Amino acid sequence: MALCDLHTHTTASDGQYTPAELVGLAKKRGISVLAVTDHDTIAGVAEAQRAGSALGLTVIRGVELSAREYPNCHILGYGFRDGETELARLCEQFRAGRDERKHKIVDFLREKGVDIDLSEVEELAGGEVIARPHFARVMVRRGYVSTNREAFDRYLDTEEFRQRVKRFKADARTCVEAIKAAGGKVSLAHPYQMGLSDGELEELVKRLKGWGLDAIEGYYPKHSPEQQAFYLHLAEKYQLHQTGGSDFHGEKVKPDVELAALELELGWLHSGSKDHKE
Repeated sequence: MALCDLHTHTTASDGQYTPAELVGLAKKRGISVLAVTDHDTIAGVAEAQRAGSALGLTVIRGVELSAREYPNCHILGYGFRDGETELARLCEQFRAGRDERKHKIVDFLREKGVDIDLSEVEELAGGEVIARPHFARVMVRRGYVSTNREAFDRYLDTEEFRQRVKRFKADARTCVEAIKAAGGKVSLAHPYQMGLSDGELEELVKRLKGWGLDAIEGYYPKHSPEQQAFYLHLAEKYQLHQTGGSDFHGEKVKPDVELAALELELGWLHSGSKDHKE
């Protein structure tokens, strides 16, 4: 059993801290195994692994892919190999899609009376992925909203926004199979966020299992006790492993979320993979 956090984000996507800074925070938290799972990119993994090696902390190569079946249907990948893989090509498609979407977000917000300069958003982001939290932080800075949550509730996560401001997303099967083809393991992230009934979620888990799903994120700070019990039941029923993490982005992005230090069995995650570093 190891103290771990298997769901975190850095400046490579929409997190506050650089990969090296995140590893330093994890070390202070007492974490011994950290997975860097940036949205639709693996750009921050190498820096995180170098920092982990220097501090004696295991950093697992990770990613969080956006599937198109449902809102917030996210697929976590772990321990995949580096290099020219279908996963790397898929991440490039995601990056290009986000790059195209950022202009649509600016236009949408201006229609709503929110005049945001894209260059300010890009400067704040600093990385290759421009995501909605970057816009939210600039909106707070400019006084259009009081909090990131308000920016999402009023503008960036409304039904109108989802219908009008779209970007490339792969289907769940493509996400799972790309990770597996790169030698990785696959977990379904924060199941509650999809808003599915128990029956609908179980059907999704069954389909994902058929495509190669290895685990389900049973431990997550926003899960209710009842939700967690059901997800762990699904893990047992479909012979899936259990992952868990904080979904840490930093206090400027998600003020109420701290790094986790979960005690999980991770032997299955390392089996057959030499991509993690001690």
